Amino acid sequence: MLYSAYEMQKAWLSSASHWAEFGANILSNPALPMGYLGMGPAMASALKVFAHVYEERGKPAFGIDSTEVGGKSYPVAQTTVLEKPFGNLIRFRREGLPEDAPTMLVVAPMSGHFATLLRGTVARLVENQEVYVTDWADAKTVPLSAGLFDLDDYIDYLIEFLRFIGPNTHVLAVCQPSVPAFAATAVMGAEKDPCRPATLTMMGGPIDTRASPTGVNDLAMNKPLSWFQNNVIATVPFSYPGAGRRVYPGFLQVAGFISMNLMSHMMSHYEMFKHLTVGDQESADKTKQFYDEYLSHCDMTAEFYLQTIEHVFQEHTLPKGEFVHRGKAIDPDAIRDTAMLAIEGEKDDISGIGQTRAALDLAPHLPLAMKKYHLARDVGHYGIFNGSKWRTRIAPVLEEWMRANPGVN
Repeated sequence: MLYSAYEMQKAWLSSASHWAEFGANILSNPALPMGYLGMGPAMASALKVFAHVYEERGKPAFGIDSTEVGGKSYPVAQTTVLEKPFGNLIRFRREGLPEDAPTMLVVAPMSGHFATLLRGTVARLVENQEVYVTDWADAKTVPLSAGLFDLDDYIDYLIEFLRFIGPNTHVLAVCQPSVPAFAATAVMGAEKDPCRPATLTMMGGPIDTRASPTGVNDLAMNKPLSWFQNNVIATVPFSYPGAGRRVYPGFLQVAGFISMNLMSHMMSHYEMFKHLTVGDQESADKTKQFYDEYLSHCDMTAEFYLQTIEHVFQEHTLPKGEFVHRGKAIDPDAIRDTAMLAIEGEKDDISGIGQTRAALDLAPHLPLAMKKYHLARDVGHYGIFNGSKWRTRIAPVLEEWMRANPGVN
């Protein structure tokens, strides 16, 4: 019922969005007097904001066609190199990249947004690295015949991706995947897998959510797992390839994030309205581009979502040494030659300070010289991996760490 009700509302609002866009075009048409007189421009701007908020969105494109290095522009090639039911492995490589350039796997979060949320992350890293990205599938598009996808599968995917890429790959896990990326590194370390990561960088990740709990943590910790099963898990409607699959809908995840900073999002759209009213299309477009990505959402499988709530936010099994993969306990102490970097944002309201840093204490026999912590001052959660502070202050720290730790083989 939840998903079907949302689909009905989406269809109505999508239609309203089209009519709003039509009305805005009429009101702002320079051939008509309403574009110049009275409330015409203001009404047109308001309708454009409404149309943008409720327009139907699909999966965005990365759109990284070129990059500039040393004042020279280079084309960037995007290639899907490995296809799997619940996620593909895609590669970005710029022309002219040195043969000995580092290779990096960027593990995108499976948390309601598409991997394109990391467009700014990839665009900066592709300047100096060959970059692979986990392009997770929208669960509602995966047929039931593909089976389930849980935390064990997520870890297996990461291990398979690393073996496909090859030895001395550097791993960057952004937010939620810090936990399975850490687990995959421990599993491969215990097996002395030649393709275990050269470095593991975790950014704003919930390794131990008992440290500086945030609003996100409080919600997950203060309700029993049964509440999530009964209130936020829905069945994919018959209009999608994944019909019948149990999922945590992306629209609920996005709605939750928006509600955490509702006033900020309202003010952003009010500013967009003002920019449009005075004809500042460039400033309005910047807001529009951000929300085009932010409001694009995808579903995650119910089993993966519920296990994440249970193990990461409620039971804290990884920091307590109780995390299990395929029935076997994971030993964090098996990480002995993969250098680890933990990056946190001073103003992160999703993963509090100390939650990611906790990973460095879980590998007691990893030499201190192979552990590093970086607190990004005056940076929020999304600023860790997107925007000017990421490009100029955080990415250089990551690249220097990779150069200092080129590989384990």
